[in-house]
Amino acid sequence: MAVTKYTESSIKSLSPREHIRLRPGMYIGKLGSGTSEDDGIYVLLKEIIDNSIDEHSSGHGKRIDVTIGDKVMAIRDFGRGIPLGKVVDCVSKINTGAKYDSETFQKSVGLNGVGTKAVNALSSYFMVESYRDSKMKQAIFKEGEIESESRQIKTDEKDGTYVEFTPDQSIFKAFGYQLAYVETMLWNYAYLNTGLTLSLNGKTFRSENGLQDLLENKLSGDILYPIIHLQGEDIEVAMTHGTHYGEEYFSFVNGQHTTMGGTQQAAFREAIVKTIREFFKKDYDASDIRTSIVSSISIRVQEPVFESQTKTKLGSQNMGPKGPTIRNYINNFIKKELDLHLHQFPETAKAIQQKIIASEKERKELSGIRKLAREKAKKVNLHNKKLRDCRAHFNTKHKQATESTLFIVEGDSAGGSITKTRDVNTQAVFSLKGKPLNTFGLSKKIVYQNDEFNCLQSALDIEEGLDTLRYNKVVIATDADVDGMHIRLLLITFFLQFFPDLIRQGHLYILQTPLFRVRTKMETRYCHSEKEKDEAVESMGKGVEITRFKGLGEASPDEFATFIGSDMKLEPVTISHLHNVDDLLSFYMGKNTPERQGFIIENLHVDKDLLQAAS
Repeated sequence: MAVTKYTESSIKSLSPREHIRLRPGMYIGKLGSGTSEDDGIYVLLKEIIDNSIDEHSSGHGKRIDVTIGDKVMAIRDFGRGIPLGKVVDCVSKINTGAKYDSETFQKSVGLNGVGTKAVNALSSYFMVESYRDSKMKQAIFKEGEIESESRQIKTDEKDGTYVEFTPDQSIFKAFGYQLAYVETMLWNYAYLNTGLTLSLNGKTFRSENGLQDLLENKLSGDILYPIIHLQGEDIEVAMTHGTHYGEEYFSFVNGQHTTMGGTQQAAFREAIVKTIREFFKKDYDASDIRTSIVSSISIRVQEPVFESQTKTKLGSQNMGPKGPTIRNYINNFIKKELDLHLHQFPETAKAIQQKIIASEKERKELSGIRKLAREKAKKVNLHNKKLRDCRAHFNTKHKQATESTLFIVEGDSAGGSITKTRDVNTQAVFSLKGKPLNTFGLSKKIVYQNDEFNCLQSALDIEEGLDTLRYNKVVIATDADVDGMHIRLLLITFFLQFFPDLIRQGHLYILQTPLFRVRTKMETRYCHSEKEKDEAVESMGKGVEITRFKGLGEASPDEFATFIGSDMKLEPVTISHLHNVDDLLSFYMGKNTPERQGFIIENLHVDKDLLQAAS
């Protein structure tokens, strides 16, 4: 083993700009390609918009315009504008800004003076213009270093700030924007800032009823009672119960969507259980109270502490330096306001109690079925036959390792190839036998009575909810043919029916496998479409051999190394409109209908010339 010398010359000092570019993950989380809503390019956008939101929250500016081109993002707000003498410092000097002045920004989400500087440092082009008192100043940067700076000149522009930037492709590699993710971000801003108008490429986002509008736009299927909407100083809550499985929370702090929850979400869950138990004077099980809940909570605190620069989880324990604990504040608010609401609306209280009793009954019925299912699986050793696990380290709470992935494949052939190729440290394989059952309209006991689904939920360790999920990514890896597509749909139906949180929290993906292998003696390319194949054939010249993959089982282990390696193509399974889920499942997975037949015929992509020739 070579010995590396450790001397004074080993110690390096980096400028803030150099450190951001060397370790971007510390500032914006994962880089990604834009296929996940928490990828870095969206964090860059959010950091700029957050500054505009802070202006609005301080009473300045009622509109924010966002424009997204091929690789360029632009944000225009109509706040006070950056003081012209400090424009360059505010966007390039770390730990510089007005957020340290608690009088100016009492309850801002960005307090560290890092966000905009990180965007600047990670952009190949960054331009800022500030308009203030009929004057403007412009500064242009490249990779965080200033290229040009204008003098203060007269302008007819309304006060505010304009920022335009292009993420550095040497850092973010190949990336693209999913506008649906940006729309979700802007809707959240609108819900939390009633009276604010945002736009994305001309599309408008505005809310008048805050979190009540959020729930109405996010609801999945029927609800058991009208949305409860509660508001107080520095807190807003909306909640109802649906007919689905799982719990769904949208939690915010100072306008920041804390997708991983935190102290405020934990306190909220606790307060709901405590208040309902006291209202009904019964010690109901917490899971029976909370299952099927759809809710949102927003609080504003002074000097919030998040667990990372990306601010996805609140770590603060108090509402402010001299304020009460977040737990006590939320508990007291929910105890008072929710209890009052239930007394004022007895029909809502009755619906909640009936729902709790029904959940309790189902839970007890499933208890016996679970026991039988475990005994059966253990007897025939089904679990070990179907799962080839990885070595990823799981902590004592079984929280999934960040890099761990479970591939769900069809058949032993594909399972064998992917098992030989996978990274045994982080990639596990679960093999299906035949087509899964269509679970649409079935009760949850089918999860335990069906061998495939019983073993799958056991492999994922989600019987008691997502807190114990063992894999960060669950990847459906089926053939790119009709049967493979059908299996995908059946699996997605299963997760939507019984474990929707897996999809809501961004854990479910589809592996994009190539349809063709195009190769010569010198080069091999894998193509995911006819267009890619034709382009490859044209560019590669003579002596081209084309192979059409009929199934993943035909791919060699070496080829699988390409499919599931560092360049793996994953498409996230998302629910953009939760209130349509029940209708969609009914349409696609319910009984065959003339409407569905008509839809399929209408949307078949068949060459018209071929149809004419056939006739």
